[in-house]
Amino acid sequence: MGIITFIGFTLLVAVISYLATKKTDESSYTGYFLGGRSLTAPVIAGSLLLTNLSTEQIVGLNGQAFSEGILVMAWETLAAIAMVVTALYLLPRYLKQGLTTVPQFLESRYDAGTKTITSGLFLTGYVVVLLPIVLYSGALAISTIFDIPEILNTDKTTALWITVFAIGIIGSIYAIFGGLKAVAVSDTINAIGLLIGGSMIPVLGLMVVGDGNMIDGFAELYSSNKDKFSSIGTEEASVPFSTIFTGMMLVQLFYWGTNQAIIQRALGAKNLKEGQKGILLAAFVKILGPILVVLPGIIAFHLYGDSITNPDEAYPTLVRKVLPVSLIGFFAAVLFGAILSSFNSALNSSVTLFGVDIYKGYIKKDASEKQIVKAGKLFGTGLAIMSMFIAPLIANAPSGLFGYLQQVNGCYTIPILTIIIMGYLTKRVPAVAAKVAIVIGAVVYLIYVILDNTVMKGQFPHFLHVQAILFAFNIVVMLIIGKLYPLKEAYKMKYTEEVNIVPWKFTTPVGIAICVIVIGVYLVFS
Repeated sequence: MGIITFIGFTLLVAVISYLATKKTDESSYTGYFLGGRSLTAPVIAGSLLLTNLSTEQIVGLNGQAFSEGILVMAWETLAAIAMVVTALYLLPRYLKQGLTTVPQFLESRYDAGTKTITSGLFLTGYVVVLLPIVLYSGALAISTIFDIPEILNTDKTTALWITVFAIGIIGSIYAIFGGLKAVAVSDTINAIGLLIGGSMIPVLGLMVVGDGNMIDGFAELYSSNKDKFSSIGTEEASVPFSTIFTGMMLVQLFYWGTNQAIIQRALGAKNLKEGQKGILLAAFVKILGPILVVLPGIIAFHLYGDSITNPDEAYPTLVRKVLPVSLIGFFAAVLFGAILSSFNSALNSSVTLFGVDIYKGYIKKDASEKQIVKAGKLFGTGLAIMSMFIAPLIANAPSGLFGYLQQVNGCYTIPILTIIIMGYLTKRVPAVAAKVAIVIGAVVYLIYVILDNTVMKGQFPHFLHVQAILFAFNIVVMLIIGKLYPLKEAYKMKYTEEVNIVPWKFTTPVGIAICVIVIGVYLVFS
C-alpha cells in the first residue's frame, strides 16, 4: 500500500509540473534558466523552502536536537533575518541588472576573470560536496523507509546504488529537460506535501507523549526536558550563542542572498514585487522550521532516548514509531520530493552557471540562446552521472553530515560573500582586490579545515568564528588594495529594464515584523 501511495503522489507531481511548463519556451535563454521570468510569490516561496529542506537537514538537525536541544534552531530561525536583508537590499539590485546568475554581477563590477573564478567555486562546491551528499543521504532514507534490500532481495550496498540512480535520473529529468520552471512548480507541490507530512510527525509524537493529548504532551515534554529548551548554546555546543553575532549571520546571508541554487528562484520572479513577497513569505514559514527539524529530535529523545545510540537515527525512529502504516507511502513521497528538490535545484543552477558564465564566456562567445541551453543540458547530464557514481562511495553519511557540510562549505561561502558585499558597498575597489580575497579566503580556510580535523583538532575557535575573522580580514585587504590601486572611474549600476523593479510597499514593515518575531522566539526560549 505504501509503495502504491508513493508512486501515485510522485506521478501526480510530475504530471502537474509538465502541464504547468509545457507552454514555456525552454529553448530560450530566460525560458530555460529563469522560467521565462514568470514566477509568482507562492511558487518562489515554495521552491525556496524545498530547495533548502532535504534529508541531510531533516535527519541531521533533528539528530543534533536529540543531542543538544533547541539551540540548533539557529540554523533555521536566523535564516529569516537573512531573507529579509535579501528582499530589501540584494534582490532589487539583482533584478535592476536583469541578472541570470550572481557571478554576472561580478563581471560587470570587477571583470570576467572574477566571474569565472566564482562560477568555478560554486560548481566545485556543488559537484564535490552538495550533489553527491544529497543523493547519498536521500537514497539512504528512502532505502530504509521501504526496506529496499528486502524488496529487491539484495544487500544494502546494491540497494543503495539502485536508489541513488533512481533519484538521480528522476531529478535530472526535472532539472535538465524541464528547466527552472519545472523545478520550481514541482518544488511548490512537494513543499505543501512536506509541510503537511512533516507537521504530522511532531503532532503525533506529542500525542504519544501526552497519551492522546497534544497540549499535555508538550507540557510533559517541556517539564521533563527543560535543559533541551534553552536557545543559548555554551561555547562547547555545536552552535555557541556567540556565533549568532559572528559567522552564523554571514553563512545565512550567503546562503539566502548569494547562493545561485537558492537565489535563482527569485531571479526568475515576474517582477520585484512578486520576488519580495515570495522571499518574505518563505521567511515567515522558515521561522516555523524548528517544528519540523528540531522538535521531533527532542520528542525522540524523550520517548526513545535510552534505545537510540546514533543521534541521526532519532528522526527515522520517531517516524517509524508514530506514523500510521497507511501514511508511510505519502510521507516517503514528500520526503522523496525534498530529496529531488535539493538535487535538481543544485543541478539546474550548475547547468545555468556553466552555460551562461563558462560556455558563453569562454568556449563559444558567439553562441546563440539555443546553443547555450543545449551546452548546459549536456554539461548537466555529465554532472548528474558523475554525482550518481560518487554518491554511494561517501563514507560516514549521514552521521554528523549537517555540521560537516556547514564547515566545509566555508571554503567558498566567505570569499564569495565578501566580494559581492564589497562590490555593492564600494565604487572604486578593483578586480585584483576581489581575486586576492577569493584566493586568500579559500586557501586559508581550506588549511584551517584540514588542520582542525587532524593535528590541531579542538585547538581553533569555532568554525563560524573563524569564518567571521576571515570575512573581516578579506574586507580589510580589499579596502587597502582599493586605496592603493583604485579604479579610475567609479562603478555605476545600470538598469536593464528587463524586470519591473517597483518594490512591494509592505516589504519594510513585514521585514521588521519578521525580525521582531525572531528576536521574540529567542527571548522566550532564552
